[in-house]
Amino acid sequence: MTDPAFVPLEHVVASLLEDGDGVLVDLNTRQYYQLNETAMLIWRALENGSSFDQIVNELVATYTVSNERAIASAEALIGQLQKRKLVRPENKGK
Repeated sequence: MTDPAFVPLEHVVASLLEDGDGVLVDLNTRQYYQLNETAMLIWRALENGSSFDQIVNELVATYTVSNERAIASAEALIGQLQKRKLVRPENKGK
């Protein structure tokens, strides 16, 4: 998959919990979202500017899952984050 990379929106705050899970808070809507460890790994990678391919590689290396499973998981989560207006495509060079 060729990205666009996605970036978290400024009104979303993330907190990492001790067990590796995390919480996102949308300051505009006052909604919060609990993320499991895998979803937090993806969120942190988005915060760090990782490309989609980099995220997939990190999932494969961290959780010993197939490339196809990592792609499906990352696409599903990023799709949900985008639907909830928590991330947007990055406009590189524009």
